[in-house]
Amino acid sequence: MKLPKTYGYLKKDLDFIEAALHQTIQAEHPVLRSASTELLDAGGKRIRPVFVLLAARLGDFDLEKVKKVAVSLELIHMATLVHDDVIDEAELRRGKPTTMKLYGNRVAMYTGDYILARALEEITTLKDSDVHHILAKTIVEVCVGEIEQFKDKFNWDQNLRSYLRRIKRKTALLIATSCQLGAVAAGLTKAEAKKLYKYGYYIGMSYQIIDDILDFTSSAKELGKPAGNDLLQGNITLPVLYAIQNQSFRTHLEKLFKHPESVSGIEMNKIINTLQDTGSIEMSYSLSNQYLQKALRTLDELPNRRAKRTLQDIARYIGKRRS
Repeated sequence: MKLPKTYGYLKKDLDFIEAALHQTIQAEHPVLRSASTELLDAGGKRIRPVFVLLAARLGDFDLEKVKKVAVSLELIHMATLVHDDVIDEAELRRGKPTTMKLYGNRVAMYTGDYILARALEEITTLKDSDVHHILAKTIVEVCVGEIEQFKDKFNWDQNLRSYLRRIKRKTALLIATSCQLGAVAAGLTKAEAKKLYKYGYYIGMSYQIIDDILDFTSSAKELGKPAGNDLLQGNITLPVLYAIQNQSFRTHLEKLFKHPESVSGIEMNKIINTLQDTGSIEMSYSLSNQYLQKALRTLDELPNRRAKRTLQDIARYIGKRRS
């Protein structure tokens, strides 16, 4: 079962949000308009709007109000992707040229800034100070995460705690906030919104861990970027953290990545094969599953509606994800 099938009944709502996304990013300047539209048209799972919708359907659902939250969070996510690609000098995302590759660093950075500004402009139409406070705090944490990721490039001495803190800021926070703000927009209690925030956090942690695993287990065609690309960029992900507990493997990586630009495809394939032999992939899946079980438990006391069952199905799907 593919993930979109689990929430196929949201299609009309998602189409409504997609149209709103296109309308929101229309800039007067032709370059900004073109760059933003191409980024949006490049696709994406729209996971954050899905979580906003599902959380809101557990309460007093108002699509117009929920739309503003969903659009804002997806635009913030898009802005971080553009900035990420500039920092990483990435030429491909989902198999397509990045904004940086198409327009250069300066236009890409301004495009990211523009999209972020439009996200903030959209959310200010909601007269709820709690929403603004939650979103502002999330953006601050996401920015700190970007700095930490850049600072930790090729840092072989980082530990599990620093990795988990980094992926919380990189991925889990926006998903958690999507669930929380969907709940707030639908008038759920603070206790219910907190449970949904925790659900989103645990799901986001699991999702990113599995993404980091797939970087070493999927093909370049499936990934839309070279296999092992995270490591090539200097990002020490969970499978690598587990694998470098083997001292000889760690020594080899430290030596090889003193000059990462010279690492060949053949050498990268050998690294991936060796890493897979260390058992680090299985260990990473085990930690991912722990987060998923926690996510499922947080839903126990929430209203027994179709949206809740869908949130449960998403957690189970993520646990089985292998591509």
